[in-house]
Amino acid sequence: MSDDFNMTMRKFLKQVGVTSQKAIEDAMRRAGPARTQGRTFDVRVVLTIDELDLEHVVEGRITGGE
Repeated sequence: MSDDFNMTMRKFLKQVGVTSQKAIEDAMRRAGPARTQGRTFDVRVVLTIDELDLEHVVEGRITGGE
């Protein structure tokens, strides 16, 4: 793959990671410790590229902290 492709893909994935982490932290903060502390949450991310007929699903679990 080209350098341009690799650079734009890495930039996009970094943006996904940073903005997703912030969204999760904000949601946990809004919910408060009574609803999140020690609980485990199922998480799913769906990545799509319509023009390439791509749908990639990543599933996991996040455990709430303090």
